[in-house]
This record gives sequence, structure tokens and C-alpha cells, in this order.
Amino acid sequence: MPATTARKSRSSRSARSAKVNRSYPTSRGRSHPLGATVDATGINFAVFSEHATAMQLLLFDKSDAREPFQVITLDSEANRTFAVWHVHVEELRAPVFYALRVFGPGGDAGRALGHRFDPDKVLIDPYSRAVNRSLWKRGDACLPGDNLATSLRSAVVDLSDYDWEGDTPLHRPMGESVIYEMHVGGFTRSPSSKVRTPGTFSAVVEKIPYLKSLGVTAVELLPIAEFDYTDGREVDGHRLTNYWGYSTAGFFAPHSGYCVAPDDGQHVREFRDMVKALHAAGIEVLLDVVFNHTDEGNELGPLFSFAGLDNVNSYYLNPDDPHYYYDYSGCGNSLMANHPIVTKMIVECLEYWVREMHVDGFRFDEAAVLTRGTRGEILDEPPVVWQIELSDVLADSKVIAEAWDAAGAYEVGRYPGYRWAEWNGRYRDAIRRFVKSDPGIVGDVAARMSGSADLYEWRGHRPANSINFITCHDGFTLADLVSYNDKHNWANGENNNDGANDNASWNCGVEGPTDDPEINALRTRQMKNLATILMFSRGVPMIVAGDEIGRTQGGNNNAYCQDNEITWFDWKLAESREDLLTFWTRLLAFRRDNRTLRAAEFFNGQANDRGVPDVTWHGTQLGAPGWDDPQARVLAFTLGGVGDDPDLHIMMNMYWEPLDFETTQIPGRRWARALDTSLPAGQDIVEPGAEQAVDGDTYRVAGRSVAVLVSRPAK
Repeated sequence: MPATTARKSRSSRSARSAKVNRSYPTSRGRSHPLGATVDATGINFAVFSEHATAMQLLLFDKSDAREPFQVITLDSEANRTFAVWHVHVEELRAPVFYALRVFGPGGDAGRALGHRFDPDKVLIDPYSRAVNRSLWKRGDACLPGDNLATSLRSAVVDLSDYDWEGDTPLHRPMGESVIYEMHVGGFTRSPSSKVRTPGTFSAVVEKIPYLKSLGVTAVELLPIAEFDYTDGREVDGHRLTNYWGYSTAGFFAPHSGYCVAPDDGQHVREFRDMVKALHAAGIEVLLDVVFNHTDEGNELGPLFSFAGLDNVNSYYLNPDDPHYYYDYSGCGNSLMANHPIVTKMIVECLEYWVREMHVDGFRFDEAAVLTRGTRGEILDEPPVVWQIELSDVLADSKVIAEAWDAAGAYEVGRYPGYRWAEWNGRYRDAIRRFVKSDPGIVGDVAARMSGSADLYEWRGHRPANSINFITCHDGFTLADLVSYNDKHNWANGENNNDGANDNASWNCGVEGPTDDPEINALRTRQMKNLATILMFSRGVPMIVAGDEIGRTQGGNNNAYCQDNEITWFDWKLAESREDLLTFWTRLLAFRRDNRTLRAAEFFNGQANDRGVPDVTWHGTQLGAPGWDDPQARVLAFTLGGVGDDPDLHIMMNMYWEPLDFETTQIPGRRWARALDTSLPAGQDIVEPGAEQAVDGDTYRVAGRSVAVLVSRPAK
């Protein structure tokens, strides 16, 4: 029997409130591709569910329509090919909204098998290209009863209706990148941003001149796939939210909260406009993607997609009681990434963002979950990771792993694949400790600044496999790292129990804000020290939006729920902390202008045409770095310039008193100071050609400071 339009209820749970205003004819349809596909004669719908016994497609003419204008009951024979349910709706055109009711084994027998079928719950398609939540009430999707009037809606998007004007992904080599991690909403939500539509993709476009002036090459956007922003609670009269967005509801859908006109289904167009504008400025777009879990949570969570379609093929279930989930993500459930149908979804999703949305790459949250087999075991060759690695569509896309998960898997230095880069947590920890004057770790610091060859070279990887960072969204900002010894997360309503306790931070003598000019000067110098070390390290540097202007979160190191001034980018700081902004801008330009700092290979001792080795390590004395000195707090090194680039001499004094560092002598060359973090703004880092000549064979480096010399031909 072909698909039929339900004009009156067939049972107490089918088409219960349909009001048919118009009816479109249907045909059998195709089982692929999955999702809603617009073609010349209508729209094809295809949905995977191996264990469903019946399915209905609900069509809505508006995003906020409480009842469908047509309900199409799919025939289990005519509209099903193996495990895929499908139907073609003739003459139907976008924009149109849709949802699903799915029937399957229920009651105690169904739950005993791990099923969560409930036709009372209206579901969205996992392949939705846009999701509308104008009617959404999360609680109604958690409790028994029908939630048609308050459910999510999938939107059909005609992907062909857009002029890219010749745009394509930029394909910049990873080793040439400087990554800027930012939150789309928080970047412009403050009134100080003075944009037309704060917190949107469109507002990011207005701030592109700032990003270009700063000198970053890529923005890494915290999750922009659809998530439930409303998931939160009241604390002290303030509404907390799912601000970061690390609980995905629609993997293919741009977040409606970042759109100007989500009710009109303009999600895709607005996101594309942003990507096209960033590309025109030479800035790549990387997405932070969350395939380790979904927003459906644990057994008490809302039922709106995967769990109601095919729970047992989507999530890790406890084999002793499959009503409950195994949780490797720390978020209530874990997506079974290496089940074939989930692997298919993940790879097709990534290919969609590249092919249709022109995204340049991805950072994978808790990527160790993607290496787990269907029983939760860590696989040596996980299918989903290798399919991402080997996909022709993704071949030029950047792929970055957060190579750990919440269940103890830690794979930094050994994440599968050839070209996968990794967030290098060991780099973060070593540099933080060094700058706060922890002794005896200079060997580890040298290894991290060298590109972490000890972690990556054995596998044939290169420095570009290491994403070097000191701060990220999860933790202290750079300003807070030098202003707080302890976290201050009371505003999160969890009695300050959330967030990391060990931050390797130092408050410079006073906890939090102070009027003491000496402490504030030291904090500024410490931020410049950290920035300099980051940009003079081999590997790919990543910075966090606002660090370049001293943005603070008041000591909150887990601001996942704070959509307010705690997390928003304060654009007034771009003026009041112009000293910091200028330092960062010149620092990024220095890295961009010196190929020596972006060399693609690890150090190997090879000398340049002037006889200067690629690296020589020192302490205050030449050739004596103090690898075995348990009290060492200083490190220096000389870099042989690549080609015509100048040789560089970097001196890092994390002792609290000034020290004299010996400088190496290069025949026919003399040293000039390009950077000294102890000097006042304007002198701390100078424009090319304005370097100050250095006489003698030593340079005095102030306490807790970094100085950089460049070699110039002797006159």
C-alpha cells in the first residue's frame, strides 16, 4: 500500500490532531540520500530506523504551526527499503517544515531491548538542514503525553538557491594557520559591539575588519550546529542557559539562535553569507563539532530525534539494563560513532558542511569517543576516524581532535590517522607552569616549543599536528590565568564544585582585581610572555577571542552557562587595552613575516648558509640550557633563519630578578632588539626596521620577561 494522507485518526496514537488544509500527492520515493531532498518535481524524504514498525511524516506550512496541514502515513512495504523509510511528496516546494511520528516495540518488552519508541513524541529528522524551535518546550519532550504543539520542527532547505560568487574553501596549509577560537553569539552580543543584529552570523561579518587587522587566519567557532539554548535553570534570579552549545540537536543545521530570520528558514543562507565574507577576507572557518553525544541526554532526557528513531543503533546502552546509557562523554549519553549507520551520518554531515557550506575544517570535541567500538572498547583503527581521514570530499579539510574523553581515554600523541592534528594539552600545561615560575621543567618547555617531536615524530607526523594553546573556551581566560589562583564559579549555581581545580595559574600577588599598579604591570607582562612563547613555538598556535584585549570572566573557569557580560567580548577593551591589542597584532605579524617560526619540519641540526643551526639551546650561558638543573627557571635558544629570514635569539627569564644572558656571535651580523615584554607599550615590540641595535655579548632580561633579538648585517 502506498503512502496515504491521514484524514482521520486510525488509532488513539496516529494523526490525532491533523487538520488537512491541502493535500499533496505522494509516490514511493527513494531510500537515499537520507534527509529531505528537493528535486525538480517535489521533495523526497528518507529516514533510517531499523526497528520502527510504522512512521508518519507531518508537514507544516509555518514554523510555528501547531498542527500539520498534511499527515502522510508511510506503508511498511511500499515506503520502506530495508531499514530506510521514504516517500516522495509531489509538487511540494521549500520552504516547508516537517516532523515525524515513529512507532515501534513499546512497553516493558521494548524497553528491555533498549527501545524508546513513543509515537506521542514528535521527532525531528537527524539530517535536518535547519531546525526551528519557536514552539519548543523541553519539558514536554521529557514527560509522558503528546507534544505536537510544543515540538521542534525540521525545515526543508533548497540548497541550490544561493550564489556563492565563486567562493570555495581556502585550503591554507595547516602550518600557516593562526586559529582564533570564538563564540558566535558572545563575540557581538555585548552592546559595546554596536552591530545591527548582535549575536548572529550576520554580526560576525561586521567584525571581519577587526579579525583581519588582528592577523588571525582562521576562526574556530564554538558549536554552531543546532542546540537547545533554553536548557538551563534559575540561579539567584538569573537565567542560566546552554551557552557554549556542546549538546547538539541537529548536526546538519545552523543554530537558529544565531540567525536573524530563523522562522523563515534562512539558517543556511545566513551561515553561507558569513562564510563567504570571511573567505573574501582570507579567513578560514573551522567548526567545533560534537559527535561524542547528543542533546537527548540520559534516560530522563528529552525524546526528539535519535532515541525515538532507533535508540539501540545510536547510543551505547548498558547491556545489563539497556534502559540506561553508558556515558563516555560526561553528558548523559554517548553516540555510538562506529556503528555503521552513525558513521555514515557523521561522515555525510562533515561532507555536507564542506561541500554545501564551504567550511574549511573541524575541531572534534572529546574525539576519543570516536575511537571506541560498539562495546565501548578503544579501537586501534576506528572506522569513523579513518573514513573522515580518507574521504575525498574532506581531503583538504583541517581535522583537529580533542584527543581525550570523560571516561579516561587520553590519546594525545597517538590519535589515529595521518593528518589529524590534536589539541596539545601537554603544551598548555608546560607553558603555564614555566611562566608562573615553576622550576626544573625547562626540558619539557623546550620539547613543547619545538613542536612536541617526542609526541608526534615517531608516527611520521609534523609540527602542524600539534595545536599549541595556553587557553581555550574551557578554563581561565589569559587575563584570569594571571589574576587568580583559584576558580570562582559561584555564579554557575554548583557551589563552585564545577570546573577544573588545577589550572597552573598565578594571581601575581592578589586574587582578582586590584588597583596596585605594580601587580597590574606584572599581569600585563605575564600575558605578553605567554603570547610570545605561543607564537615562537613550532606547531599551530590557537588563541581565544578576547585574550588579545585582556578579557576577564571574573575567575570563572567553566562559563558554559553564562550568556552575559561574564562571557561576552567587551569591545570597549579594544580601546582601553590598546597596548595589549597592539602587542598581539605586531606579534602575529612577526610570526607571519618569519618563515623560521612556521617551519614544517622538526629541528634536525641542519645549519643555514650562515652556519647557524636550526636550533641551539642555552641558559643564561651559551650552550648550557640546564636540562638537569632542578631550579632552572630560564631558557634561551637561537634559531637559524630560513632563507633570507634573520636568525633569532630568544631569551626567557621566568626568575623574579633580572639576569644577563649571553648572546651568540654570528660573523658579519649584529643583534637588534625586536621584542622585550618588560618595556613600555610601543617599545615592547616594534615594527620591522625599527629594531634597536644591541651592543656587547650579553643582554639583560628583566625578571619574568621574554626578549627576542633579530640578526641584521653589521654595518
